[in-house]
Amino acid sequence: MPVAARVLGRACLAGFIAAVVGGAAIAHAQHHWPINDDHISGETTDTVAAPFPVQDVPTAAEQMPPALVQAQASGAAPAPDAPQKVDESALRYFARQGDTKRLEIEIARLRALYPQWTPPADPLAVPVNVDEKLEAMWQLYSEGRLAAAREAIADRRSEEPDWQPPQDLLDRLALAEARERLVNASEIDQYATVIRMGSENPQLLTCGEVDVLWRVAEAFAQTDRQTRARDAYRYILDNCDNQQERLATIQNASRQLTPPLLDELLALERTADGGVGEFEPVRDDLARDAVARGGDDATATVPAEQLARVEQLARQGNAASDARLLGWYYLVRDNHAEAETWFRMAREREDSAEASQGLALALMARGQHEEAEAITYRWRDESDEIRAVYLAAAANLLGTDPRPTLSEDVLGRIVAEVVAARDVPGARQLGWYARAWEQHQTAGQWFSTALRWDPDDEPSAYGLALTRHLLGDTAGLAEIKRIWAGRSDRIRDVGDRRVEPAPTAPTLPRAPTATPQRSESGSQPSEAAAAPQAAAQPRTAAPPRRSCTSHADPRHLSAEAALQRGWCLMDANRPMEAVDAFAVALGGSSEKTRRDAAWGQSLAYLRVELVDEAAVAATAQPQDARRANELQRSILAQRAAGAFERGRYVETLLALDERARIAPERLDLMVLRGYAYLNLRRINDAQRVFQALAATGSREGVKGLAEVRDALTPSR
Repeated sequence: MPVAARVLGRACLAGFIAAVVGGAAIAHAQHHWPINDDHISGETTDTVAAPFPVQDVPTAAEQMPPALVQAQASGAAPAPDAPQKVDESALRYFARQGDTKRLEIEIARLRALYPQWTPPADPLAVPVNVDEKLEAMWQLYSEGRLAAAREAIADRRSEEPDWQPPQDLLDRLALAEARERLVNASEIDQYATVIRMGSENPQLLTCGEVDVLWRVAEAFAQTDRQTRARDAYRYILDNCDNQQERLATIQNASRQLTPPLLDELLALERTADGGVGEFEPVRDDLARDAVARGGDDATATVPAEQLARVEQLARQGNAASDARLLGWYYLVRDNHAEAETWFRMAREREDSAEASQGLALALMARGQHEEAEAITYRWRDESDEIRAVYLAAAANLLGTDPRPTLSEDVLGRIVAEVVAARDVPGARQLGWYARAWEQHQTAGQWFSTALRWDPDDEPSAYGLALTRHLLGDTAGLAEIKRIWAGRSDRIRDVGDRRVEPAPTAPTLPRAPTATPQRSESGSQPSEAAAAPQAAAQPRTAAPPRRSCTSHADPRHLSAEAALQRGWCLMDANRPMEAVDAFAVALGGSSEKTRRDAAWGQSLAYLRVELVDEAAVAATAQPQDARRANELQRSILAQRAAGAFERGRYVETLLALDERARIAPERLDLMVLRGYAYLNLRRINDAQRVFQALAATGSREGVKGLAEVRDALTPSR
């Protein structure tokens, strides 16, 4: 909460002081988390600080001189002091901050030290003969200018050797400096320093410093002391009442703790008046994470309770994301009917490339190729992955038995996309389709086109051999047999009456599921201009899966083998190993191999958020416009996110503006833009962005508008 929002009104402050003087207020000090208490989990920190309870705010008794404490304990009245000037600077500081708890304790402390002293009715009033230098020190402290405050103290002590700064000010400076060192160490992952600073400064481990407790918990978790991390989180849930901080604590713990330890914390959930548990949002997110893992790995086990929870969320909510998660979960388990149901729900709520891709895969598995081709055509330029799905859907559609009669528009766009992608399987399919319609000259042109794009494609060579034999091109058939001698028995046997091979299409791989199609753009070949608007046989057999489970030094592989290993490692989510494999492929002699390797290396670097390295890799080989645009969008998005995390909000906006010039802004980036404006106090701009987000049904947009309203509300 802003300082200004905490400052008491003068009338309220006067009433509060009257209550304190009259004895109506009672101080309740809060104990810290005993970081070194080995009775909690059987573990201690690496420091030697004693595990004694230190209070959040020192009580008045703790701030009295020892002689005064002893006198009170014996029942004797303190000896009358000579008239002394009472230092009320801390009192005024706490009043300005609106910190009633510490104001109360300071009044009690001063009254115990100076029995004849009467608290001022209005501590905010400018006192007579105020110590302006001391007031300035407190002001520096309140502004977080700790080094400047230290320098001011040192300068005054040098000028006035008999002057002593208030111990309270020194203590608070030391604690603020310790917190600053702890936070800095946490930001650069110096976990041992975080734990040491927390142990040496237990006053920081309280409900008033929940962020510090989170950082200490993370430090324990990242140094393989999960139970100590659990203890820190549990302290918050056992002792702290701020609802938002309790929820954030569980969210934080869910990223650091193992499921059994997290379950212990979830058991500390409090129930609201309506009977809803305070941790329901976290339980929802945990269920989503489990289903997402199940969508990535068909062997992953998702508890029935979590699957049912996500299904309920998808049915009751309006967002498309939960339905998409369920679609992928059922798709990888070959429950295509259920997958179709969820992907359709997702597309009804938000027609996206991902939902369309998933629905197309489910439809193709059920033989509904016409709809699959139609819904993916719109998104074909979104990524290499969905382009591959589109091409597969088109090939399966045209290979349906009996052959479908399609409109000229559909046939024309299929041919155009196959040529643009230089898709060898697609060209080969067009050859078989033309052959089925007895357009043999055209079939031969498509088979030749496929072979020009990939001279080692045996199925296309076989199709061309059959076509030349049918057309009576003896010389052409002989040339194909010569090229493939010793490599293909069925090409050798074409035209041999003793064998009489059946003139059927080869078995081709079916549509991909999650592995992107690696393709490049190219101009339309001259022979394709005469092609009929048709394609070929359905893809029926599953492609052989690449394996990269065993270790292999890519330097010992050929460029092409290294390229394939790189893609396999990307599929296995091992991007840094993929970087090395793509580096070997970059040295290949084939221009296409080098181009694909540069593309792959850029994607690998982006996956681990090495944005600058990705940008350098992208320039290693020229890419087509679509790939270059996709890379630029991803690089700028990650640069914006990284700048925001470092608090560089102007850089965030510059990156977002540059990205917006080449692509529409995604909702998550609009959220980033809104908060960048808010942090720069560009309130009107932030409000405009959050209003646009809220109009889409975005919860982040609604939340952002609430924060804008808070920023616009004048302090009382």
